[in-house]
Amino acid sequence: MSDTKNPLVALSDAMVEAVSLAGMSTVLVNARRRLPATGIAYAADLILTADHVVERDEDITVALPDGSEIKATVAGRDPGSDLALLRLEKSAATPAKPADGEARPGQIVLALGRPTLNGIQASLGIVSAVGGPARTGRGGFIERYLRTDAIPYPGFSGGPLVDASGAIVGINTSGLAHGDSIAIPASIAWQTAGVLAKHGHVRRGFLGIRSQPVELPEAAQKELKRQQATGLLLVGIEDKSPASEGGLILGDVLVGIAGHVVADPDELLGHLVGEVVGKPTPVEILRGGERRTVTVIVGER
Repeated sequence: MSDTKNPLVALSDAMVEAVSLAGMSTVLVNARRRLPATGIAYAADLILTADHVVERDEDITVALPDGSEIKATVAGRDPGSDLALLRLEKSAATPAKPADGEARPGQIVLALGRPTLNGIQASLGIVSAVGGPARTGRGGFIERYLRTDAIPYPGFSGGPLVDASGAIVGINTSGLAHGDSIAIPASIAWQTAGVLAKHGHVRRGFLGIRSQPVELPEAAQKELKRQQATGLLLVGIEDKSPASEGGLILGDVLVGIAGHVVADPDELLGHLVGEVVGKPTPVEILRGGERRTVTVIVGER
């Protein structure tokens, strides 16, 4: 009999090890009337979970993998990305390890949950697609999302999506895509958690414009000195809005902001988040076929 290990047994053992490793940082979150949900230890005293499963601000408890329960409070929320951060009354959790790279279609992943005190639960699948940018069903915007065929059992929202090594590649949620289960990439979730830990909310900006995508002719692209197929034609500007105060006018074609190319409305939304809010920001436009830059102080929604 060969000493070579059966590859299916080796794969099975690797999956068990991955679940065990990630399970050390996967906790039960009791913050709603129905079945408890799941969370991930972002730090020893901070738990990252889905915002829609945190239905109350008081009497929140978190159960660690060893079964011990700790009281928690809401440290911050971002309904737009369906992420919430809970602060434990004492540092007792084992911080999770996010993956170094981004998940790719076809990659084997495991969706984990701890909705009961009976232990960790897991579901096997692959990353079927990487999508985004996209508007969310909670009035927000997300740069990227992961879609998998791993079964999202009840209570899995807020739990980790992990790779074959047990590293976190995403946060599972059913609160963004009209009830369908997707995962927020770990890089975005960790960045959002850092902002929530510091500020309690994510600053989202606005210009006060209505726009529609338009094709840029070859002459306009030569004026921009780059290839860019589309921009945003300004068809409405609110009175006393950041756009109005900054000198934008009807008929301008917005093609960039803060050094980023803007080709459609979703790209613009993606660049109106975070540190840019409340600060003078260069906006690149085409006016009468000529490239110009105006400075706009981005407002906060």
